[in-house]
Amino acid sequence: MSVLDNYFKLGEHGTTVRTEVLAGLTTFLTMAYIMFVNPSILGDAGMPKGSVFVATCLIAALGSVLMGLYANYPIAIAPGMGLNAYFAYVVVLGMGYTWQAALGAVFVSGCLFLLVTIFRIRDQIINGIPASIRVAITVGIGLFLALIALKSAGVVVESKATLVTLGDLHSPSVILFTLGFFLIVVLDRLRVPGAILIGILAVTVASFIFGGNQFQGVFSAPPSIAPTFLQLDIKTALSSGFLNVVLVFFLVELFDATGTLMGVAKRAGLLVPGKMERFHRSLLADSGAIFAGSLLGTSSATAYVESASGVQAGGRTGLTAVTVAVLFLACLFIAPLAGSVPAYATAPALLFVACLMLKELTEVDWADTTEAIPAAITAVMMPFTYSIANGLAFGFISYAAIKLFTGRAREVHWMVWIIAALFLFKFAYIGGH
Repeated sequence: MSVLDNYFKLGEHGTTVRTEVLAGLTTFLTMAYIMFVNPSILGDAGMPKGSVFVATCLIAALGSVLMGLYANYPIAIAPGMGLNAYFAYVVVLGMGYTWQAALGAVFVSGCLFLLVTIFRIRDQIINGIPASIRVAITVGIGLFLALIALKSAGVVVESKATLVTLGDLHSPSVILFTLGFFLIVVLDRLRVPGAILIGILAVTVASFIFGGNQFQGVFSAPPSIAPTFLQLDIKTALSSGFLNVVLVFFLVELFDATGTLMGVAKRAGLLVPGKMERFHRSLLADSGAIFAGSLLGTSSATAYVESASGVQAGGRTGLTAVTVAVLFLACLFIAPLAGSVPAYATAPALLFVACLMLKELTEVDWADTTEAIPAAITAVMMPFTYSIANGLAFGFISYAAIKLFTGRAREVHWMVWIIAALFLFKFAYIGGH
């Protein structure tokens, strides 16, 4: 115990081993849903679900260990929601690229992310992007996730007349999805740890009884990671038509990871003068996790906002994150259970996360239309074009154009002009998607 106390400085932070371990368990329960959701989403892109499950658990363990041992922060890392959907449904299924090429794009964006972090220009880039666009990215991804969730459950289906319409509300998948969603909302409201995980498992159990799902067992040796390990196609990722995909991965990683790190660290009282060096270490830890994730075979990893639940439970040091890592490693042996989870069982979790992401709308200055309109365009274009990239493109272009034509061009940071010009060039000479 004294070794742990000395390394993690438990006494200095007013915490104990017991408190940190319990905080780690709390964080794990609130984010464990990713080991079921990520293989389900990336599996739709043709990736082997068993290998993705192993990659998800490994990168969650590796990223969290890096954060815990190197930065001594109580923040866990795992493949991020939103970018896994962009990876599968837009880049692979929408644009027609292979999942190997999409992994290549994650790798290239991870390298860029690592470089801007090492040279400490990450904050400069973030400060250059308008706050309204940053908020809109979160909201747009939330709307995009909501559409994917409703489609996966069969609540929303295709219609030639109206593009989308209401599905069969009497189908077992829709009924179980609805019950699962309300269960998650109620449990979360009652502050039950692991509300999302409980919801996924409850619908999965019900699917064996009412949905015709086949039980494959719970425990087994971990599947092979060979089908996804080092399978990335970097050459395609560096081709001219693919650079906008890399840009989207990079920008969303930038805002999502940094915003989460700052928010949770501030909540834990760690963003104080004299301790900022640890914050820079945390930035390096999450950057390294993206890089490693692409090699293992999963979409971009990021710091998890669910880490705030562990902080709320008293977690103040990296021992919390290390506890999360150990628990994810232990989960490597429940692959059959993960493979039995149907899409409509993870859909309630997607919709719940999506609803929470919409609260960011309150941060937009609706009195200033030069800020509010580009934000709204960014958010709505993501689900309506089924592309995070298109939402970003229209958002940056409209922001620059509206500021220019209203005589407020001086308010626009040079970074916005560059990004808007890149997207304009892409639309003009490369085409849509």
